[in-house]
Amino acid sequence: MGVGVAAGNFTFWRTASCHAIMAGGVVGLLAGGGLLLARAARLDHGGIALYAAAMGSVFALATYHCLRRQFRLVDHAAERLLAAAHGDFQAPVPPAVHAAMPDLAVAMESLFSQTRATLDNVQSLAMQDSVTGLASRSSFCCQVELLLAGQERSGPAAMFFIDLDGFKAVNDTLGHAAGDHILTRVAGRLREVVAMQLGAASDAVIGRYAGDEFTIFFPHLPPESSAMRIARAVQYALDEPFDIGGTQVEIGGSIGVAYYPEHGATLAALLRSADHAMYDAKHSGRGQVRLYSEDLALRLAGRAELERDLRLALERDEFLLEFQPQVDFVAGRVVSAEALVRWEHPRRGLLMPDSFVALAEETGLIVELGDWILNRVCHTASRWARSGVDQRISINISRRELAQPDFFDRLNRAMQRHATPPEMLELELTETLMMKLRGDTYKALVGLRTRGVRVAIDDFGTGFSNLAQLRDLPIDRVKIDRSLVRDIAISVEARTICSAIVGLVRGLGLAMVVEGIESEEQIELLRVMGCSVFQGFHLSRPVREAVYLERFGVMDAAEARA
Repeated sequence: MGVGVAAGNFTFWRTASCHAIMAGGVVGLLAGGGLLLARAARLDHGGIALYAAAMGSVFALATYHCLRRQFRLVDHAAERLLAAAHGDFQAPVPPAVHAAMPDLAVAMESLFSQTRATLDNVQSLAMQDSVTGLASRSSFCCQVELLLAGQERSGPAAMFFIDLDGFKAVNDTLGHAAGDHILTRVAGRLREVVAMQLGAASDAVIGRYAGDEFTIFFPHLPPESSAMRIARAVQYALDEPFDIGGTQVEIGGSIGVAYYPEHGATLAALLRSADHAMYDAKHSGRGQVRLYSEDLALRLAGRAELERDLRLALERDEFLLEFQPQVDFVAGRVVSAEALVRWEHPRRGLLMPDSFVALAEETGLIVELGDWILNRVCHTASRWARSGVDQRISINISRRELAQPDFFDRLNRAMQRHATPPEMLELELTETLMMKLRGDTYKALVGLRTRGVRVAIDDFGTGFSNLAQLRDLPIDRVKIDRSLVRDIAISVEARTICSAIVGLVRGLGLAMVVEGIESEEQIELLRVMGCSVFQGFHLSRPVREAVYLERFGVMDAAEARA
């Protein structure tokens, strides 16, 4: 635009000046001619005056022709500037301008060269990802659009959508510089896989779609087995650890595959299908490969519907609590009840937590659901305390809830609102979550325990506990996971492992409760090992509050066993 304005102003100035000077020249010419005629008429012997008039006319005429020549040069320069304003930075400056005005010619060439370099740099930035050197998102889409335009005569094509599984942890722990290094290495491995699988001359398009997401488009990849073979090769390449400054970092990736035109006749539809397949792979445990299918489409549609229903359920108060007793066989009574959330769905009936809790965590609704559970448990525990039911109520706390900065404030407000005695509550956190406590969370848990709230490790034996750290955690009880006791009645190895875990917990001086009790034989074996508190279907399935109080409100262990 600057070149265009300069060219326009220059042209206006040149035109106006040219007209003014040419008018002056013509006026001078006429004046000189008039003087010549006047003198010739009045003086018959005025040779000198006649000569002077003639010379004035000649000078004016010469000036006029000189100015016309100069303005032709200015015309050439202005025309070249106007061409540049319309995008032509390649054509040379006219030779006549070089010859007559070399300084102007050099300045124009320098301006054009700098502008051309700037435009080339901008285009390069727009078309190439600055970190990985792969095609940028816009460049990838443009290239694939062009390839799809010719696919009718070339046969099917395949789209890969790849999401790195452990990349966020790298950024959080090692920093963004290490993250960029990982992305560059990932791009290199993707290039290597494509070259090894299809050859160096492959016309596949590889791009960095966004953040830690990559896309690969194969214009000619008809057999389904070929796509899955390449996807597995990509998976193996990403599973190999990355060396970052001597630190071995494991990333891995979830991969979705979609076929053109079967799974999408347009770029947008094809990317959407591959993206859906990738998310299905991630939800299946990560490090998986999924091919888009009609069954997947139906499940995704059902999932979207369930998410909408979940949001409405919070507004309609469709959730309820059931309670499962924890029985102490030494004390001879029920000592605690675990509160378990259920969803009374208007069409699907009673839904268990496995059907909706994971979705609630993904969508962030777990915070609202957690608030509902906190308030309901605090209200229930307050009523039980007033009624003389001397049993704590334990509640599961998710990672997403605990990560909320105001979680403990909300818990305290709920306890105050319902006048809940702290000793009536127990918070259950998973083993993995307890091993990664932040400093502020640790202090908050210590404060709760000081007031009387108990803290338990849930599903113990399924994570990777640091034994030295376990000794220092702010916990009161350990809940032995059902997977450790499931086979103790039929497997010597299972009994040995379970006995070792029980011995470890007792050695740390922690109380324990064993989950998943399904038979009397399990209870007898575990009592020999030193366990005394049990929970499971053999004693009672989770039941509504009214049924629970009727059966376990003031009941001893023998009655519960019956």
